[in-house]
Amino acid sequence: MRAFTRAAAAAATVLTLLLAGCSGGGSDGTDADGTVHLRFQSLAWQTESVKANRELVAEWNAAHPGIQVDYVQGSWDSVHDQLLTSFEGGEAPDIIHDASDDLADFAYGGYLADLSALLPGRLTQDIPAASWSTTTFDGGVYGVPFLQEPKVLIANTKILKASGVRIPTAGHPWSWEEFRQVTKELTGKGRYGVAWPLKEPVSVTLNLGLSTGGQLFHRGEDGKVDLRFGEGDSVVPRTIHDQVTVDHSAARTALGMGGSDTLPGFFGGKYAMVPLGFAYRQQVVEQAPEGFEWSVLPAPAGSDGTAQGVSPQTLSVAEDSPHKKEAVEFIDFLLDPPNMVRLAKGDWMLPTGTEALADPALHTEDLGWATGTAIAQGLRPAPAQSVRGYPEWKDKVATPALQEYYSGTIGLDELTDRLVDDGNRVLARYQR
Repeated sequence: MRAFTRAAAAAATVLTLLLAGCSGGGSDGTDADGTVHLRFQSLAWQTESVKANRELVAEWNAAHPGIQVDYVQGSWDSVHDQLLTSFEGGEAPDIIHDASDDLADFAYGGYLADLSALLPGRLTQDIPAASWSTTTFDGGVYGVPFLQEPKVLIANTKILKASGVRIPTAGHPWSWEEFRQVTKELTGKGRYGVAWPLKEPVSVTLNLGLSTGGQLFHRGEDGKVDLRFGEGDSVVPRTIHDQVTVDHSAARTALGMGGSDTLPGFFGGKYAMVPLGFAYRQQVVEQAPEGFEWSVLPAPAGSDGTAQGVSPQTLSVAEDSPHKKEAVEFIDFLLDPPNMVRLAKGDWMLPTGTEALADPALHTEDLGWATGTAIAQGLRPAPAQSVRGYPEWKDKVATPALQEYYSGTIGLDELTDRLVDDGNRVLARYQR
């Protein structure tokens, strides 16, 4: 998705020019009367999320006439290439919305400001250390993690209840072994127990693998990372593989799908369950046929409970911004607990902030909010957050190897060899 293409570069250039043109003030973003202008590039895309972001910008501007924020609409599809172009062109927005797994190269490249000395104590203390670790590189903090999205099971309630299987809760989730058995019981004529949308299989596999003690990436005392594939790393991929190729309880055709692609089959009763990100609930609400009953269930648990990896959405400040202090003041306003709740509800995700996460509005049974907040304590940084060379390993090694393993083309031994042996050769080039 983030591969640099000529089309993406052209789009990025256009957006960069638009960014340059839409800013108010002089060359340093300050008017003759001293009014500071900041450009905030948001990646909000869902209608409710865009509305919440725009409303908060308007509220800030009304209360802070001396520091005006210009809202700029960005896109998740091209953000990495667009930011790279704008950084190199000296036209980056002051405040940058992105995801923590996209920050490492920008942080190490000197494009993002170290916020360590600028962040207010309130914000630093409200967000757990595990979340801060996703944006900390070489001791510097290069973004504020504020929204996170666990993986859950979206289930057809009627099929689930009719089957008689135990309904899992956040306090008593299915084990991976039980989950495999349940999907066999939910499979019937014209119906699969589960559909795994694994067009992008790497992050799903790694993040869910934390529940079984999987780690895969191991950092030594010298700071270097090597790949090792242990028993804990194998549980999740073996379960998926066996559901597809042994039990036939998972749809093989879904392996090449994105999450949205599975919804028509889910609504049509072809799949009893679909593992999806928490935010997909919004699409289910919008697209489900009238009368369709669905539930949000926790992902299966392993030796490490319901732990799973996440890459939080982040807010960063460009190193070239002449107004870093004012930019952090705006971020602090945007992530005030009530405002963080507004952003979380708009994006159908969970806030990282402790006070926002405790808001009663996020603990209702309606639409599965309570299930999401209940499993939030098990969320951890995604395993490869700060590993340099991870994008190349993911694209060139892990993605094809996992796709071949899940479809039954190769076995677990070959999967292990390719992930580890080929992977370590890739990482070594980044750690010389």
